[in-house]
Amino acid sequence: MIEIALLCQFSPPDSSFTSPEKAFNSMIILYVVGLVVSLLVFGVIGICLYKFVKKATPDVVRELRNITLAPPLAPAPHVSLPPPVIWEADAPTMEKFFREIAEEKPVRFTAPDLYSFTSNYSTRLGSGGFGEVYKGQFPNGVNIAVKVLKKSSDKRAEEQFMAEVGSICRTYHINLVRLYGFCYDHFMSALVFEYLENGSLDKYLFDRKQAMEWEKLHDIAIGTARGLAYLHEECQQRIIHYDIKPANILLDSNFFPKVGDFGLAKLCNRDNTHVSMSGFRGTFGYSAPEFFLTNYRVSHKCDVYSFGMVLFEIVGRKRNAGVTDSGNPDWFPEKVWDAFEKGVLDELVVGCGIGERDREKASRACVVALWCVQDAPDERPRMSAVVKMLEGGVDIVAPPKPFQYLNQMRMGSTSGSSGSSEQTKPGSSQNSTATDTDSRWYRNTTTIMRKYEIQMASS
Repeated sequence: MIEIALLCQFSPPDSSFTSPEKAFNSMIILYVVGLVVSLLVFGVIGICLYKFVKKATPDVVRELRNITLAPPLAPAPHVSLPPPVIWEADAPTMEKFFREIAEEKPVRFTAPDLYSFTSNYSTRLGSGGFGEVYKGQFPNGVNIAVKVLKKSSDKRAEEQFMAEVGSICRTYHINLVRLYGFCYDHFMSALVFEYLENGSLDKYLFDRKQAMEWEKLHDIAIGTARGLAYLHEECQQRIIHYDIKPANILLDSNFFPKVGDFGLAKLCNRDNTHVSMSGFRGTFGYSAPEFFLTNYRVSHKCDVYSFGMVLFEIVGRKRNAGVTDSGNPDWFPEKVWDAFEKGVLDELVVGCGIGERDREKASRACVVALWCVQDAPDERPRMSAVVKMLEGGVDIVAPPKPFQYLNQMRMGSTSGSSGSSEQTKPGSSQNSTATDTDSRWYRNTTTIMRKYEIQMASS
């Protein structure tokens, strides 16, 4: 029909077709021709489509039959896999491990916690100028000692609290009392320590019954020295205790010593050899002489002096300062020096009631104590050297005379113009790692060398 319409549109007008009948016939012819041509075209297209479909149908049908009629897949064979290997941890052991890690750092407790731990502070262990100490127990059955500090307006209790927490929380040593935690608020400040069953050393040291064997006292002295050596030489920041005395040496159930009461302790950088002080620290009778000088700068060697005074009391089993039967002053350290100078130190040891088995150790302890209480801080040994000398195996060099500062104090001179004060000037070095030489206090000797010296002496 389209072709006919086009033919009618573009056919030029012919004058011969003028009659209506001829025009009608022409239209019919054109219509028939166009219809035939259209049918032929559609026929050809239909034949082509038929042939294409006929050719493609078998392949499509075959593919569909293969899909629909394919046999089902056989089930996969069952493979018995071994059970997964799971790390079987012992729950109690792991819990204990995690608990030990958590206990490495002090815990901040609340006032109700301490109230519960101590059963309303029912058992008091002791008291002093700092406050009172009560016995308590954690819910897991671990015994503790709760030290409740007194509140004061001059902030001394606050300084003591910060000193103890700031020093002990940085340390962990078998010869130092362990701090479990603390409590601090507007109403109270308290410290929670491990509980040591046998209390402080002074209870046994100054007991008239002298129930403790001297060998055990010697072991306590060595353990205390090790704890101080750790504070002075092994901590990242050197810690000066300032108050070493028998009352601050605590004993566990096996009489193992632990240094406690860090209320006066002070942290200092290892590079700083001196610490400026604004007042007296420690306990009279144990404090180093540099505390009594008008212009002084102290160092960790003040703890060495205090330990030497404790060592005298361990040998004598009595307080250093006493009174004789006749009423005269009796100062045991001076008696030790006189006996050493005269070469009768063994007689002094025997007079202290020490048995023959321990006399050599006691005599050695006396010489070590004389070194520790030297006037000049630089002359005092490091605590690690003190441990070596107490343990034996080295020959201790004869110490110079100590206590010469007492003559100046008796004359009323505290200006520090003598040799002892020269050691405390800022320009003087007291760095134990730089200036201390172990050969100043002892020399190592092997068994062969000792045997040779004995032979030379007898010849």
